[in-house]
Amino acid sequence: MKKTFNKYVGHVKECQICRNKNLKIFLSLGHHPVPQEYLTKERLHEMEATYPLNMVFCDRCSLVQIDYIVPPEIVFPPDYPYRTGLTNMLIRNFQALADTMEKDGYIRKNGLAVDIGSNDGTLLKPFKAKGMRVVGIEPTGAADMANKNGVTTVKSFLNKDVVSRIVKKYGSADIVTATNVFAHINDTESLIANVKNLLSKDGVFVSESQYLMDIIKKLEFDTVYHEHLRFYSLKSLARMFEKNGLSIVDSDIITAAGGSIRVYAKKGKYKMSPRAKNLILAEKLAGLYDFKTYENFAKKISEVRQDLLSLLLKLKKNGARIVGLTSSCRSNTLLRYMNITDDILDYTGEKRGSPKIGMFTPGTHIPVVDEEKIITDQPDYLIILSWHIGEELMRIMRKVGYKGKFIIPLPKPKIVK
Repeated sequence: MKKTFNKYVGHVKECQICRNKNLKIFLSLGHHPVPQEYLTKERLHEMEATYPLNMVFCDRCSLVQIDYIVPPEIVFPPDYPYRTGLTNMLIRNFQALADTMEKDGYIRKNGLAVDIGSNDGTLLKPFKAKGMRVVGIEPTGAADMANKNGVTTVKSFLNKDVVSRIVKKYGSADIVTATNVFAHINDTESLIANVKNLLSKDGVFVSESQYLMDIIKKLEFDTVYHEHLRFYSLKSLARMFEKNGLSIVDSDIITAAGGSIRVYAKKGKYKMSPRAKNLILAEKLAGLYDFKTYENFAKKISEVRQDLLSLLLKLKKNGARIVGLTSSCRSNTLLRYMNITDDILDYTGEKRGSPKIGMFTPGTHIPVVDEEKIITDQPDYLIILSWHIGEELMRIMRKVGYKGKFIIPLPKPKIVK
């Protein structure tokens, strides 16, 4: 793993937390394009850049991670198409986070909240509504949308200079958040240092990351893509924080993104809450620190792949029309690994307003259309690619008039009438 401009990129040869060189590979998903690199029609016949996508286990600190890091400027370009505000589940989650922090006494009038990887500013809106000053840090074009909508946002990757500018202009932060981004930043030591420099003496850092326990239990291999560099247990997070001068004071499991771990940390030495200690015990009992758990996980993924492909090919052989619903990073991992292309899916639908509409999925070249086309066409089967919120999506589609059958791909492929 080479280090350039304080950024680790390329093949990972040592653990991203403890620098252990004994990393054990347990799942190979092949080579994948960057998950948000959607294609125009004119680019369909161009060669796509792909990168290895393998999961490895550190037998020292139990961190699960991928073994190849793509340069962040490629993964998060200025035209990055993802918008947080298009996902109802995240809007509800961020409102709940603000409510919880207010209840716990972390929110104060005119205090400062800083969100790392703030996208379109959706997380910061409820904090602003509660009387806090807010600042986002976001490197993509989503920052422009946030600023337009009244959420002050610095358009940049997180770095030392940006932190200095924010502290000088706005003061130290009472709350720093990093949701669905804390596993995206490649230099963990610089990441923690920047967080510490943002925080006030008594400030709290809140991170949310997809939880390793849920990934293993629910076979969520589709959450593995080149944005997600690390997959945390609480034990590995505690090791990471302790090494860099932060202490976990509490943690909780939330339903967001198919199951996430929310962690509260402060500068200095603090005792961990009983709830957090019990969670580490539960992780041990579940086998999260045992490599055999991950070998079994990989075996199950291979079996699911065969089952889903068999189901889809059987339906196509019988003349069924199949389309997809949603087009996310995780769905692109699923489609690519399962080898589901435009030969199987006619198209996939996205909510109106998505910048992906009119484009084609990376690697599999499936057209992305306005989801209203699904209601007009009434295909026989609708595969719910964001299956982790499948129940909600199926209710919505029934409500707007879809009459066909649904396919849930994971953790066990099934048809829902």
